[in-house]
Amino acid sequence: MKYRKKGIKKEHHIIEDGEELLKDLIKNNLVKSVIPGRIKTTPKGQPGKVRLSYQYETHSGAKLLLKKGSTVQEVFVITDKCEDLKKYIEEKYKKK
Repeated sequence: MKYRKKGIKKEHHIIEDGEELLKDLIKNNLVKSVIPGRIKTTPKGQPGKVRLSYQYETHSGAKLLLKKGSTVQEVFVITDKCEDLKKYIEEKYKKK
């Protein structure tokens, strides 16, 4: 398919260091495909670690948020394992 590389749609940019987190979901067979959405930044960008959070279930999968500092990106995934995906993300990326 056009713009796809190893399950991740490459039509839009992905937050720096975020691609590895998304590849991990594919590698663990939690998602079939990843579609990155828009990136929102604030004028006073803050540095920080990249993290992933589960938002809600959609018709074909789920919506996730990829965050780094004050930058946020919507990520849509195609999966039939929403509960497993939610549990995996909450355990691996829980707030400390």
